[in-house]
Amino acid sequence: MIMDKIALILVIIGALNWGSIGIFGFDFVAFAVGGQMALAARVIYTLVALGGLWCISLLFRDRDPVENEI
Repeated sequence: MIMDKIALILVIIGALNWGSIGIFGFDFVAFAVGGQMALAARVIYTLVALGGLWCISLLFRDRDPVENEI
C-alpha cells in the first residue's frame, strides 16, 4: 500500500533526524529549512508525526498470505 511506504519513509526521516540530534546535537531538518520554528520545519515535523501514527496501524494488521508459486 502506498500510504504504508510514505509513512515508513517519513518515520525513517524522523529517526535519522533524531539520531543526528542525539549523537551530534544537530537538527538536520531545522538546518535545512531555517530553524525549528520555521513553517517548513513545523510541516515536516507534523508529517513525520502523522507517519509515525500511521505506522502504529502496521503493528495490528494481519499480513497478507504469500501465494505459493508453482
